[in-house]
Amino acid sequence: MTERPYVLLSCAASLDGYIDDATGQRLVLSNDADLDRIDEVRAGCDAILVGAGTIRRDDPRLLVRSAARRAERVAHGRAASPVRVTVTGCGDLDPRARVFTTGTTLRLIYCATSGVEKVRERLGHVATVVDAGEPVDLAPVLADLAARGIGRLLVEGGASMHTQFLASGLADELHLVVAPFFVGDGRAPRFVRDGSFPWHAGRRAQVAEVRQIGDVALVRYALSDRCPG
Repeated sequence: MTERPYVLLSCAASLDGYIDDATGQRLVLSNDADLDRIDEVRAGCDAILVGAGTIRRDDPRLLVRSAARRAERVAHGRAASPVRVTVTGCGDLDPRARVFTTGTTLRLIYCATSGVEKVRERLGHVATVVDAGEPVDLAPVLADLAARGIGRLLVEGGASMHTQFLASGLADELHLVVAPFFVGDGRAPRFVRDGSFPWHAGRRAQVAEVRQIGDVALVRYALSDRCPG
């Protein structure tokens, strides 16, 4: 594949690498200033992608929150918020989830071949369902997004999506926010799952920026030569 969107991964994690706890309540890892930064990043992207597990667990809207940023996008001939993209293997998604019921931007669901028919029956009225192979292959997903005019893609999780993009070498940039506390519970989800990654002790990722934002730290990693240093 020679053409794909610029892929930016965004994640907040605890000091011990967890992105949530095991309580069933959503764990707040970031702070207001960093959430505003993330909103700015969203506003600069053409699409936001999350896995189906993130939708089931967090029920996000995936919209630009700032009215001023939405207005600026519209003034430049863009939709108020980026296209919202979901990737699913089994197709277990609720059409009442907020990502499907709020906002008016295009929604895309990339689904494993075996689940396409079921997902189109359940969600075809709220999203465009695309066959993504069996199992789901991210390379053609990115090629399809590029063909739809997506030049900059923000991946916001969860662990499965981050693992797949990183292990496949399909990420250009990583924004990792570190929260100043520990979770300390092995049942909780981590930033990534087990995998073979292009960056290891013998090939270190390049740090492009380190920034303090209130009580959290942002580390921006350049993962390809497409990322500005």
